Amino acid sequence: MDPPSRNRCRQQTRQHQRRVCRTTRDASAQSSAGAGERGPTPRSRLSVTGEPAVKRLYPLVRELAADGIPVAVSCRVLKLSRQPYYRWLATPVPEAEVTEAYRANALFDAHQDDPEFGYRYLADEADAAGQPMAVRTAWRLCSDNAWFSVFGKVPAKNGKRPGPPVHDDLCVVIDADGQARHEFHATAVNELWLTDITEHWTDEGKLYMCAIKDVYSSRIVGYSIGPRMKARLAVDALEMAVIRRGGDVAGCVTHSDYAEVFVNPRNPCLS
Repeated sequence: MDPPSRNRCRQQTRQHQRRVCRTTRDASAQSSAGAGERGPTPRSRLSVTGEPAVKRLYPLVRELAADGIPVAVSCRVLKLSRQPYYRWLATPVPEAEVTEAYRANALFDAHQDDPEFGYRYLADEADAAGQPMAVRTAWRLCSDNAWFSVFGKVPAKNGKRPGPPVHDDLCVVIDADGQARHEFHATAVNELWLTDITEHWTDEGKLYMCAIKDVYSSRIVGYSIGPRMKARLAVDALEMAVIRRGGDVAGCVTHSDYAEVFVNPRNPCLS
């Protein structure tokens, strides 16, 4: 059999190019038509945040190759390089995306267990679960997936300032300049307690300590130590303070900056 002529090869190449262009237009039309529908359009892949636009065309090249169109023709029409395509074909899911998926899963599990935690505490919980990450990475993943603390402020709308805190702050006062600030004064014991949580690095990991101080006597009336930032840490410190003060602390105000830990619906000392 005689080899195909040069004109015949050119004709086949033009047919492949027209087929690739027609397939690309059909895919674009389906994507535009299905913009208001729920779920992805058929034969398309969900886009990943931060994914280059070039990689979104690689599945199309693979489908055209399965239909008999050479990869060289598809890459030339779509203005793609073949070497990156073959690298993507060897590993369609990069290792970085797999690592990020495991981190997001750990953050999601921690958020489901403690919805009052912010992204910093969720990062600590993910670290304890075996998925360490930077605080900035935890913030980005939580922000992209809308995993916010249930005790956060009301988000701003229309350029306005965010709303007031969801919990009452009984120690705040308004000065002569109209600025809000805190004043901590007490005229008797068990009238106002201040509490805070600190963390310390050890050879075995982080160690958290919660302490409660009576403003009137300036004494530590309760404390607790634990390896994790959980609601139990605040509960143990409050229980110790109540027991050491005889159990009658009705009307005592406890002030803390860690609202997501102390203002907890599962905290029996505050219910």
